[in-house]
Amino acid sequence: MPFRTKPTSLVASDPDRYLKRRGRRWHYVRRVPKHAEAHDQRGTIQVSLKTTSQEVARLKRDALEKADDLYWSGVADGMAAETAFERYDAARTRAQALGFDYLTAERIASTLPVEEIVRRIEAAGQPGPGDAEATLGGVEEPSLKVREAMEFYLETMAVDEARGMSPHQLTQRFKVKRHAAEDFIEVVGNKPVLEITRADAQRYYKYWLARIDGKGGQKKVSANFANRNFGNMRKLFRTYANWLALDAKNPFEGLSFSSRKMEKGIVPPFDPDWLRDRILRPGSFGKLNREAHLIFLALIETGCRPSEICNLTAENIRLDDEVPHIAIRFRADRQIKTEASVREIPLLGVSLAALRQAPNGFERYRDKETALSAALMKSLKVNDLLPTPQHGVYSVRHAFEKRMQEAGLDYDLRCRLMGHANSRPKYGDGGSLSWRRDQLAKITLPFDSDVLLC
Repeated sequence: MPFRTKPTSLVASDPDRYLKRRGRRWHYVRRVPKHAEAHDQRGTIQVSLKTTSQEVARLKRDALEKADDLYWSGVADGMAAETAFERYDAARTRAQALGFDYLTAERIASTLPVEEIVRRIEAAGQPGPGDAEATLGGVEEPSLKVREAMEFYLETMAVDEARGMSPHQLTQRFKVKRHAAEDFIEVVGNKPVLEITRADAQRYYKYWLARIDGKGGQKKVSANFANRNFGNMRKLFRTYANWLALDAKNPFEGLSFSSRKMEKGIVPPFDPDWLRDRILRPGSFGKLNREAHLIFLALIETGCRPSEICNLTAENIRLDDEVPHIAIRFRADRQIKTEASVREIPLLGVSLAALRQAPNGFERYRDKETALSAALMKSLKVNDLLPTPQHGVYSVRHAFEKRMQEAGLDYDLRCRLMGHANSRPKYGDGGSLSWRRDQLAKITLPFDSDVLLC
């Protein structure tokens, strides 16, 4: 059966022309017209638009459709843009090459003197590819709404920020960024990013002020939490405007929330007696699974973050070295919190014993620190191992730091072992592993080997 096309007028009025959804992603699908078949051997064009957003797909479709139309009409030699953003950037670059600042047609008509407009019209008559679009502002600034812009931010504009993240880290990143966009949409609406006003930003700001104060029966949030969410929208606007090379005033700029120390949720440390008599008592963790149990024991004499222990690999658990230790290292498949987090920590006491039981690491919780945290907190609560409601998993890390401080260990050593940044100039390597081991021996707690059983 011969291929039949819709009348041009019907195709042009269809907002989803040449778009097909396969799974969750959109594709540009279009048949090469008969009059162009001799010059275009593609037959049926099928291009993945690499997006799940219908609005983003339409923008990308527009650029591909324009490029194909121009090519088929014989004037598309210089049309290389594959997306609305690339097409806009191509027009801007071409305008600069011709000695003009790129302005949209509307801005040209409303802001430029007649002489400048005439000069642009004359340049547009030159035979160069794309000259007319570049000099006369034929490509509009892409106008994505907040939800679609956040997807474009995550998929394209800020991809480099996520380089080296693990699947779990990427999932958390996407979740937090999308949550910020959805909160804004709930308060202000899903409007185009470049149309967000200062009044919109202030409305969103007042929403978070109410959340901080717990007004309207809402659960209170910290100022830090509000700043992170508000900051995500500030960054979205800034990145979007920068991507388009626009000198646009950021409506979120200068708005933030003060965080007083008394309002911060401080996790207190476990007392040494509590660690020794309650947590290091055999059977104290009840039915907690073995890997989570060993991870918690490994935290006690290392002061590590739970995510650092659960993501250790065999090569970084160095039990056979002269000084047994673990190494927290940069990895290609996982980002670490800060540069200061890179360190080597001698293994002593119950932490050494625990890691001897798991020399290859913890497969069950690799890249699953959220699940680990939930399992540990549940066990700590069920087994009555929290002195107060304010205590938590991080209490063991804070206890490690407090024990070092009270034992008089050097401040620089404490920072290095904790993975904290230190403003003091760095000299040397922070001491040999044997020296660090000897220092930590001063705070190592006694334990019954039966505590390893579960």
